[in-house]
Amino acid sequence: MAKKGNQKKSKTQLSSKAMRVEKDSLGELKVPKNAYYGVQTARAVENFPISGWHAHPAFIDGTVLIKKAAATVHGQLGLIPKKHTQLIVKVCDEILSGQHREEFVVDAFQAGAGTSHHMNVNEVIANRANEMLKKPRGSYAPIHPNDHVNMAQSTNDVIPTAIRLSSLLLKKDLLSAVQGLAKAFRKKAKEWHKIVKSGRTHLQDATPIRLGQEVGAYASCLESHFKKIEQAYQPLKELGIGGTAVGTGVNSHPKYRKMMASNLGKYLKIPLKPAKDFFEAMQSMAPIVGLSDALKNMALDLTRIANDLRLLSSGPRTGLGEIVLPPVQPGSSIMPGKVNPVLAEMTNQSCFFTLGLNTAISYGSQAGQLELNVMMPMIAYSLCWQITILTNTMNALAKKCVDGIKADAERCRWFGENSVSIATVLNPLLGYAKTAEIVKKAVATGRPLRDLLAETTLTPKQIEQVFKLEDSTRPNI
Repeated sequence: MAKKGNQKKSKTQLSSKAMRVEKDSLGELKVPKNAYYGVQTARAVENFPISGWHAHPAFIDGTVLIKKAAATVHGQLGLIPKKHTQLIVKVCDEILSGQHREEFVVDAFQAGAGTSHHMNVNEVIANRANEMLKKPRGSYAPIHPNDHVNMAQSTNDVIPTAIRLSSLLLKKDLLSAVQGLAKAFRKKAKEWHKIVKSGRTHLQDATPIRLGQEVGAYASCLESHFKKIEQAYQPLKELGIGGTAVGTGVNSHPKYRKMMASNLGKYLKIPLKPAKDFFEAMQSMAPIVGLSDALKNMALDLTRIANDLRLLSSGPRTGLGEIVLPPVQPGSSIMPGKVNPVLAEMTNQSCFFTLGLNTAISYGSQAGQLELNVMMPMIAYSLCWQITILTNTMNALAKKCVDGIKADAERCRWFGENSVSIATVLNPLLGYAKTAEIVKKAVATGRPLRDLLAETTLTPKQIEQVFKLEDSTRPNI
């Protein structure tokens, strides 16, 4: 898997010292003999030993899908021999099935616009296709990485399109995770509908609320984000592929743009269409920022919810302890028996990290100039991992935490009955000022609220009404 690949060097870099010599416009360079990648990739590996992080699997898939579609289209248009088209498509299918992943070795922080990643893909496909024709790696004949694999394409239209495709490839799992976590909270809301507790505002006692109402709000929040994320995905279905170098479509067939969008839509099984303005599609990262911002907004709420779970489960003796999170691992290396809210803590960390990725995407977006945004490699990496981390986080939180939460109904009730804010229901009878005096006296003296109310003009029936907490969890005048 790519996560492991991000921590390793290519097998071809480690397996043998045998080298071959390739040549590009800058001259000759040695390339590992067994590598499917070529000279331009090797230069990038030498030039950018930055992070050890490589392309996200979905970003590789997005780029390879473009190559597959382009070969198919050019075959249909008679611009590439049918045999060569079939070989390129076959190699693309190998990569999409998970093969040759160790060949994508360029660092996430690389040459502007993504030329290094792009040529890495072109070289791997060309070398593997030629190998199927019994040609040596590095020969680039009869199939050339630029002339055939990259026909009618430029880094400048491939990479923004690949970013869109990669995010669309990750969409199903993302939305499933949002929906799954929302359903987990919704289930708990129904389960805890009758449990009444003290509300809290400013972390101080507030009027009663049902635990189910409190947790149901989490479900509603996530359901709202589900819709907003779906909306943010819509602009990403317009593709700028076919703009080539600057948006004009130079060196491409007049039918190429529509055929590419059609073929890519078939691969993803969703309707895709050419951009309304190919120049804008290559200049502006606004649709990518729009999705990232939607994820950022959800992450802000998600970390708030995780903090609520930590507060509500604090204890077990000296905290709120209204809910009990499922224990998944020991919580201390020194304090025996301690169990921590680790899934909620992980959620906070994941959300904070994805907020940083959103900031990086935002800065990258504004850093484009004229016909191109050269920050696209970093934007692509950040968006893919922003989606993946949030997806995995929500899945883990739902399955390992929320599904197993237990409520302490008695403790909830005790807090509810001992909150002085239940006196709020007396406002219509005694007025705000008089009720405030009673509350202040209860806090100052520690006397039970029931005793202080008995000293007022309230009837026993009216006093009992104060302690019918369920009535305070809905409109009750």
